[in-house]
Amino acid sequence: MKMKIIKDNNPLLRRTSETVELPLSKEDSELLDQMLNYLKLSQDEEYSKKHNIRAGVGLAAPQIGILKKMFVIYYKNEDGKETKYELVNPKIIETSVRKCALNGGEGCLSVEKPYEGLVHRNFKIKMIAYDNIQKKDVEIVARGYDSVVLQHEYDHLDGILFYDRINKANPNEQLDNEQII
Repeated sequence: MKMKIIKDNNPLLRRTSETVELPLSKEDSELLDQMLNYLKLSQDEEYSKKHNIRAGVGLAAPQIGILKKMFVIYYKNEDGKETKYELVNPKIIETSVRKCALNGGEGCLSVEKPYEGLVHRNFKIKMIAYDNIQKKDVEIVARGYDSVVLQHEYDHLDGILFYDRINKANPNEQLDNEQII
């Protein structure tokens, strides 16, 4: 299944997404399912090699040129447990004072060149959204890596890219209350 990921030089990625009307239309629901399927396939080594696509753990609607407040997340942790969401109109309602950052920095399907530096995120967040998989409103409490992934995709809905959050003067500076993951 081919999905066209737009790159970070596309001005659409810098725009704010629109709120999605609920109940979800059949088109929006199918689009979310397709986006989730794309992520799953991107993590299949054979498929991604054959189709020349990069593996991703999250994909926001703006990354495929659709300015709607929707994103999907899919990955398995070390013990094989799946994390998967098809979130619509997400809103972060609580954040921790404690910060975290990924040791190797962050990457993005829309960003082809690597950016050196720590992306400071909240270690813990509470997010509310409509989840198309569960077909209901959900409240997600996420910590560490899960929190980073949710915040990364959430940023796309506001036209923010991960490298906007890197300190240009001191890219690898660790904050006092920050955990490196």
